[in-house]
Amino acid sequence: MKNIKLTTEQKIDLEALHDASRDGRVRDRIKAVLLRSEGWSTSMIAQALRLHETSIVRHIDDYLTPESGGSQPYLSKTQTDEVVAHLMLKTYRCSYEIIEYTWKTYEIRFSISGLNKWLHQHSFSYKYPKGVPYKFDEENKQISLRNIPS
Repeated sequence: MKNIKLTTEQKIDLEALHDASRDGRVRDRIKAVLLRSEGWSTSMIAQALRLHETSIVRHIDDYLTPESGGSQPYLSKTQTDEVVAHLMLKTYRCSYEIIEYTWKTYEIRFSISGLNKWLHQHSFSYKYPKGVPYKFDEENKQISLRNIPS
């Protein structure tokens, strides 16, 4: 197995990517590459990460030949920046509404799971909306707020 030579900048970038990722598989891949660059054998890395050695070899090969893994992003960098800016200004209740927006704007259609992954990768999160009580009365709320001592 080949040794990996990483520059200090590459190591810093990989460690930052490791810290930013919440996906355990991605984190394991990054750890495998970093440990290999530090001279660890694939069997030692496999034991430390509790993975099969063939998985470690595959992770390292994927890093060394990046064109073989992954897929091209649907949105260009400019389109991604525009969508992120739009989502910072407008809140959507459902993922399918964002899918409709990207279709109408860029004629690019995401699946719901693909969009959710994209949102997560771009540091968006969601919370379930809090419902309004069935017998909510805005007028009573305003009266009770006025009666609260300051």
